[in-house]
Amino acid sequence: MINSKIIRDRREQPNRLRLDAADIVILRELSRDARTPNNLLASRAGLAPSTCLNRVRALQAAGVIKGFHAEIDLGSLGLDVQAMISINVHAQARKNMLELARSLRDLPETLSVFVLGGEHDLLLHAACASTAELREFVATHLGSNQAFVSTQTTLVFERLQPEPGPTGA
Repeated sequence: MINSKIIRDRREQPNRLRLDAADIVILRELSRDARTPNNLLASRAGLAPSTCLNRVRALQAAGVIKGFHAEIDLGSLGLDVQAMISINVHAQARKNMLELARSLRDLPETLSVFVLGGEHDLLLHAACASTAELREFVATHLGSNQAFVSTQTTLVFERLQPEPGPTGA
């Protein structure tokens, strides 16, 4: 979930989809709760339900809304260990950075992969059942990959997400 406070009424920007106040309300409300019923969403955006539904579909078609997701408690699935793994890529392999990131993304333990600029090249968020499983994941998929110079694994003790703000703001 993204912080709905970052979705504000923005000025028109070149080469961007023109969003009006109703679109901003729709995006803010869906970022707070993607299961908001269309009638309630329409009411909050000041639109007729059919117009609101068409707006949501148009935002999806334009790629502004990329999907609707369920937040899963990984611990309830036995995935009690999460880690952020910073990866440095060999200079010769940097031309394949996106391919490397995509191959990591497709591993079952991977929650997210970020391509970075700065000290590290990639950041991988992984979930495993145990530290032994995490160690095996790092050794098998990262340590043995000749494209990677080094990795640094940081355990995640707690993940805090933005609380949904008050509605209608």
